[in-house]
Amino acid sequence: MDGQVVPLGGPKPRLLLAALLLQPNVVVSTELLIEVLWPSSAPRSAAANIRTYVHSLRKRLADRDPALGERIGSRASGYILKATPEEIDHIRFGELATLAQDALGRGEAETALDLLDQAEALWRGEVLEGLPHDHGWGATVARLSESRLVVSEQRLRARIELGRTAEAVAELRGLVTEHPLREELWRQLIVALRADGRTADAIEAYEAAEKVLADELGTEPGPRLRELRASLVSAPSVAPEAVSVSPARQTASVCQLPLDLPDFTGREGVVGDVVGLFHRRREQGKPAIVVLSGAPGVGKSSVAIRVAHAVREDFPDGQLHVDLAGTSSSPRPPMTVLAELLRALGVPDAGLPRDLPERAALLRSRLASMRMCVVLDDAGSAAQVRPLLPGAGTCAVLITSRVRMPDLAGATPVDVDLLPEAEAARLLESIVGTERVTAEPECATAILRQCGHLPLAIRVAGAKLTHRPGWTLRVLADRLRDERRRLDELRVGDLAVRASVTLSYDLLPMSAAAAFRGLGGLGSVQFPAWVVAALLGRPHADDVLDVLVDAHLVELTGSDGTGEPRYRLHDLLRCYAVELRAQDVPVKARDATKRVLEGYLALAVEAADRLPIHFFGLYRDDTAVQPALPPGTERLIEDPAAWFAAERHTCVAAVSLAAELGFDALAWRLAAALAPYFDQRGHQDDWLQTHAVALAAARRSGEIRGEAVIQRNLGQIQLYQDSYAEALIAFEQSQLLFDKIGDARGAAIALAGLGTVLRIKGEDTVALEHCHASLDQFSAAGDPHGEAVARIAIGAVWLARRRFADAERWFTEALEQSAAIGDRHREAHALKRLAMLRQHQGNLAGARERVDRAIAIFNELGDDHCVGYANQNLGELYLHSGDLAHAQLLLVNSLSVHRRNGDRRSEAEVSQLLGELHEALSQPERSRTYSERALALWRELSARPQESALASRLQESAEASYDDSASA
Repeated sequence: MDGQVVPLGGPKPRLLLAALLLQPNVVVSTELLIEVLWPSSAPRSAAANIRTYVHSLRKRLADRDPALGERIGSRASGYILKATPEEIDHIRFGELATLAQDALGRGEAETALDLLDQAEALWRGEVLEGLPHDHGWGATVARLSESRLVVSEQRLRARIELGRTAEAVAELRGLVTEHPLREELWRQLIVALRADGRTADAIEAYEAAEKVLADELGTEPGPRLRELRASLVSAPSVAPEAVSVSPARQTASVCQLPLDLPDFTGREGVVGDVVGLFHRRREQGKPAIVVLSGAPGVGKSSVAIRVAHAVREDFPDGQLHVDLAGTSSSPRPPMTVLAELLRALGVPDAGLPRDLPERAALLRSRLASMRMCVVLDDAGSAAQVRPLLPGAGTCAVLITSRVRMPDLAGATPVDVDLLPEAEAARLLESIVGTERVTAEPECATAILRQCGHLPLAIRVAGAKLTHRPGWTLRVLADRLRDERRRLDELRVGDLAVRASVTLSYDLLPMSAAAAFRGLGGLGSVQFPAWVVAALLGRPHADDVLDVLVDAHLVELTGSDGTGEPRYRLHDLLRCYAVELRAQDVPVKARDATKRVLEGYLALAVEAADRLPIHFFGLYRDDTAVQPALPPGTERLIEDPAAWFAAERHTCVAAVSLAAELGFDALAWRLAAALAPYFDQRGHQDDWLQTHAVALAAARRSGEIRGEAVIQRNLGQIQLYQDSYAEALIAFEQSQLLFDKIGDARGAAIALAGLGTVLRIKGEDTVALEHCHASLDQFSAAGDPHGEAVARIAIGAVWLARRRFADAERWFTEALEQSAAIGDRHREAHALKRLAMLRQHQGNLAGARERVDRAIAIFNELGDDHCVGYANQNLGELYLHSGDLAHAQLLLVNSLSVHRRNGDRRSEAEVSQLLGELHEALSQPERSRTYSERALALWRELSARPQESALASRLQESAEASYDDSASA
């Protein structure tokens, strides 16, 4: 928008906006949008989800320009996007094409060409690029793609009419390569070549078209193309012996290429792309320049050599190879390299010009009439290679470099990445032999993982194993496991990963080197750009990050759900950075890491504040000074759930890192700030891991509040996982600690947890006492959200006692209070409880209506955890009402959620329900499997009433089955 990217928050909102943009000013029905967003199976809440996405799109557009937020309108049957033709590229494209067609009809070729150029400029990639394909768009996409081709043909026709035949020929060669079966493009190419006086080339183009059509379609060219061929004047054939040879061609062909590695593995895509590019440029009569860049040890030189050998026949005048030593302490100056290249081309020392421009000009002159491939290995900069490049002709140049060269005009950049897993395995196998790898496949996989799929590291590991035939692969895998020794192990002869990385590191400016060392101290994580600035203590450090990325010492891994680019260090580069960091001043190194951890704490707390769900717990320490948000990061948490999803693994690692470095207060505060998201999305393993670390940190630092908060959160996760004894202890400890520091609200939260545990254990009287005490303290603390929770908890106790009127009163009060304060999450919980009450009362229709409303709210809030429980309730209702198909789908999905979350009690409940369902479906074996699983879980949980009831039912079922078989 206005040249700026507006993050839309994920694929679904982007698909929605695309559907509206394809039909501007037209109402797009909700049914069509549902098909676009969920082509295979739409959720029950699809229409509600679309409303949420539309609301999000309006807000994001309004943030840029308030007027834009009003562009998307709602109608009874769907939605409409209001826009003028000038604002929608595909509509403006069509208008320009029509105007150009009229101009061509009037013979105004210059005007038409200008209009067509404007139309072509509106294209930036393919139609709907980056979005999943939808069959409903097929006709529209095909129409737009065809229109673009027609416009391209009209542009070229106009250029030919204006005498710009050379431009037309160059573009047409590319188009016929992309669309070889389109006869009109071939016809225009032949016309352009004839108009340019290149009759022989025109005949060759016709023959190429004739061959393509015969090979691909089994047909011959159409009448227009054949008539055009007949109009060409055939050029007389020339015997090969009569072809004149330039003085340069008469020099002996040279081949300086190093050995093409016999065990070269993979890279088919990269090699094929570069070879194909060389072919196309040669056919166009232009030089080809390719820059292969990549991390140290990734195999750039090997790829270049493979390509150069593959194209030898296309460049019969020879192949030159020069090591530019760009990463050494003394890169070779262009003046010296030019002398070497010119000598290889037959220029004697006496004929070498004395200054750089004249030598470069002489090289260009010699190469202009030759077909030669030049490999410039290990270039340090664009300035080093610029004087070495051809200016015309059909030569090819392959440049390898550890740095990207965006300032090298006319060069095609190609990144050489790490080997994919399968190719890395083939490389190791080709070095050490199939038998050794097959004998220890797990150890081979471990070696590859520890080498990070870096070709140099794999070659070193393979060479070690080859020269130590008595070693098993396990020996090397064990030695590589320790990261502190890994770089020492990855060295054999003159091959060493550390030495290779050092060459790149030594070229870094001071600030980039400091950032690289600091990143090593963060562990094996992905990180956003602000982290580099925090390490350096600067507001922004994009320039430093660009240096590291261009040097391939930091890898750009893609963008996260917030639209923010994310980066990482390769594991071996990180090992090297950790070694270097050990030499830094310890205080400065710790301070740098602390700034990053404080940045994550500030962002996590702010993101938790913005989550749509009011977390029932304490996740921020208002008694301490809150760190400020890192500069420029406010936009990252506009969608807090997306930020948490992007940073989840990094934040989990940050909690442990803070504790390891002795930043105990940071450790427990960050863990607490993550709890709301973990609760919302059911990431219980992360929750337990971070809080175990945080509890130890809070105790070490003697922070009572920290221990109280973490104990409360631990009680909650232990309650989810049916560890009732542990949950009871955690809640009790939390209450005592909150009472000790006089935090009434914290104590009330812990009391509510105690009441829930006691209710589940069947101690209803004590549970009610705790729940009422919790309600009183919430009321005194002025916390209406907590009051709503306490009311739901009290109602749950009365429901367990089958005191339905009392339960309904408390649930209804909770529902009304939640609605009054805008707490939709508590509102959904109250609705779910009311649904359970209606179910107990035998009112299945009323129960379904309430649980449907609860699920819609949970879905809208993104609470996957609660959706699983609500689906269980709805599945049970379907089961009891006889809708077995819907019941099975909901219960199976719910069972998966409970198993993932480690909730054994809910798993037992759902397994028992599935046993009943399969019994109703006359599938006794599956019924018994589910029922026996439920019985085992009830025994594990010491749930005697449930265990006894189910065991009796299974016994009765077994006896009935026996009686049936006996009577038969």
